[in-house]
Amino acid sequence: MAMTVTREPAVPPALGTVAALRCRGLRKRFGLRQAVDGIGFEIAPGETYGLLGPNGAGKTTTISMICGILARDEGEVFVAGEPLDVGSTHAKRLVGLVPQELAIYPDLSARENLDYFGRLYGMHGKALRSRIAAVLEVVELSDRERERTAGYSGGMKRRLNIAIGLLHGPRLLVLDEPTVGVDPQSRNAILASVETLGREGIGILYTTHYMEEADRLCDRVGIVDEGRIVAEGTRAELVRLVGETARVSMDAVGNIGEAAEALRRCSGVQEATAREGGLDVIVPEAATLLPELLAEATSAGLVVRSVKVVEPDLEGVFLHLTGKALRD
Repeated sequence: MAMTVTREPAVPPALGTVAALRCRGLRKRFGLRQAVDGIGFEIAPGETYGLLGPNGAGKTTTISMICGILARDEGEVFVAGEPLDVGSTHAKRLVGLVPQELAIYPDLSARENLDYFGRLYGMHGKALRSRIAAVLEVVELSDRERERTAGYSGGMKRRLNIAIGLLHGPRLLVLDEPTVGVDPQSRNAILASVETLGREGIGILYTTHYMEEADRLCDRVGIVDEGRIVAEGTRAELVRLVGETARVSMDAVGNIGEAAEALRRCSGVQEATAREGGLDVIVPEAATLLPELLAEATSAGLVVRSVKVVEPDLEGVFLHLTGKALRD
């Protein structure tokens, strides 16, 4: 008689319609600086929510308050319906945090790392072995599970980091720039793993500096600037915020800052942002205005080497709302 083997899901079944995360009114001040000023959003079970913002916008502080690492000045956090703060031991078990920094022991194998962290969570025996097998399969490390992690590539180590965050079956997984510094193959494997987790019902909070990752993974996106969420929605909803505008990207040399200032004075230009190696201009009807933009840039002393017109996308929305590139 044939036997069917069913793999244990990487996360337990979702708690019905209870939000994986609900936070509201989060505020945190450091001295005179208001790092987070009233941030709030929800993540449904099975939803991947992208939190995007330039450096210093308040993303890391927000994540630290959500995970109970940092005490908040004001606001509320609920994970799977449970209130969470710095002292909430039980509620913290519902969260899996995968930080940018690797949290693995290089002298141990992947399986030994997972066994160690599982025991810290009070897991043991058959249940722990089953969980280890499940998360190793999700991150595609089952065939390398007995090798010392000191010999792993950077991408493999990051995938193991994700497996550790998943081990105890959290309702909310927080992924803080999980693909930084990895090779393209490992990056694709990480993104595929995140897609799998979303299908299995886990709520995911995802931060990244790569706009194409947000495009691929995120069901909704919140754009953070100066401690506040300045826009939130699906990709299509956010793109509609910029109407019919497009981004004209010029690779150029010369006085880029002066050229950006001159272009801002052109009729129809909504924003002109200087960057390393060129500038980006947000305009409606880019094809019609392009000759005028090039002429103005040349008059300002810019030598334009190439021009690319990009139709409205998440990056265009981001520039439009914050006036900054994602990595600024």
